Amino acid sequence: MSSDLKVTVIGAGHGGKAMAAEIASRGFPVKLYNRTYSHIEMIALRGGIELQTEDGQDKFGPLQMVTSNMEEALAEAKLIMVVIPSSGHEAVAIAAAPYLKDGQVILLNPGRTGGALQFANGLRAGNCQSKPIICEAETFLFASRSVGPAEAKIFRTKFSVPFAAFPTTYTQEALEAIQQVYPQFIPAKNVLYTSLNNMGAIFHPALALLNAGWIETTQGDFEFYMEGVTPSTARVLEVLDRERVTVASSIGIRAQTAQEWLYRAYAAEGETLFEAMHANPGYQGIKAPNRLQHRYIFEEIPCSLVPIVEIGKQYGVDAPTMRAMIHLANIVHGTDYWNKGRTVERLGIKGMSVQELHRYVDTGER
Repeated sequence: MSSDLKVTVIGAGHGGKAMAAEIASRGFPVKLYNRTYSHIEMIALRGGIELQTEDGQDKFGPLQMVTSNMEEALAEAKLIMVVIPSSGHEAVAIAAAPYLKDGQVILLNPGRTGGALQFANGLRAGNCQSKPIICEAETFLFASRSVGPAEAKIFRTKFSVPFAAFPTTYTQEALEAIQQVYPQFIPAKNVLYTSLNNMGAIFHPALALLNAGWIETTQGDFEFYMEGVTPSTARVLEVLDRERVTVASSIGIRAQTAQEWLYRAYAAEGETLFEAMHANPGYQGIKAPNRLQHRYIFEEIPCSLVPIVEIGKQYGVDAPTMRAMIHLANIVHGTDYWNKGRTVERLGIKGMSVQELHRYVDTGER
């Protein structure tokens, strides 16, 4: 398969390397950007990335360009896949703002909570003069890992991933470009749905914090979603999930539960969240983080839990278990994620009524 659709992947971590290699292995012209060139120098020397797929095949994804120059990375791209921790979305938006063109489709993989809103604010801060289409995915398409300087492995591909554009009026136009590469992407009603169906908020930070001692003792030498998910830790995840669903309902959204999501994304099911997570073959073999200074905390706390709690607070819902996780993260990292996080002010939605909020995400009008 080959296509004239030009793709740029921003970010060369676990997900970015896997996505760039997978798209390129199917004949699409792909550029890979990373702000630190030393992290991608071996990929440039090799001319691409070796990929181990979930069905056991070894593939090579030849890359058209490997660069740390944002201007040349974005030139001619129709689809721009941003695959970095969401804590870096605003910085990428500001850096990309001078070089973007009308109609380029930017997809945040994933947006976490409020990603598209914050990215739009970043483009304004960077004085962007063009009109690209900003989109956010509900989750990352792959369960993947970087397994070498120019190697990546995909453990599992999700069956479907909802996404939406901000404003919603551009979702269909974006879909036409995105589905040329990945038909698994399906349109969501708007970015409030993708943001409040953020499962990373439920699965990542609490498991990292509740397994902190084991992570520090073993440097992550255990299966994160298998051995790290016990009946007790799973019950904490269930309470976090109920809080997320309740916050979503406060702004008129029927969010899916974590168990519903596991079935839709992986066909994994069980009577409890513990059973459903252990029934997911896509989680098998994935090791825990090797340190606590990890995106599961420094990304998910400020970019997932803080905005969910903030949205809940604005619309009359308390989320005490989420607040407890944020408090623990502040202690472990010696920081204040409340000040660093995606507040309603930073998302540009402070003081909006529910009706005003929906009009804003659907039309872009305040």
